[in-house]
Amino acid sequence: MSVLEVRVGEPVKTSLARFGQTLSAAKAGKKVKPYFGIGFRTMAQFGEVFTPKRWELVEFLKASGPLTIYALAKRLGRHYRNVHKDVTAMIEWTVIEKDEAGRVFVPWDEIDVRWPLLKQAA
Repeated sequence: MSVLEVRVGEPVKTSLARFGQTLSAAKAGKKVKPYFGIGFRTMAQFGEVFTPKRWELVEFLKASGPLTIYALAKRLGRHYRNVHKDVTAMIEWTVIEKDEAGRVFVPWDEIDVRWPLLKQAA
């Protein structure tokens, strides 16, 4: 199962520690589980990228399989230019990929979004 990990508000120190552990394991010849992840500093930044229309597009595309952007726009009942813009953004964030025929698809079985909430001082 392929999973895209999306983390919001994760400290850079935590990301670097995960990378360091993976690198050490690989150097030691251990089998390393692939990690595919992206991160955002704030939920506001996350919301700018993952708009409701883009979530709808991702879900529809995963359910329907590879499509041209034109076909995707037509099936969603949206303007081609807007769908093209959303697809381009999702490709930049590795959520969507394009195949050899130019069709777009979602390569992930799951997108795991994590947003750890900070505890308030008492």
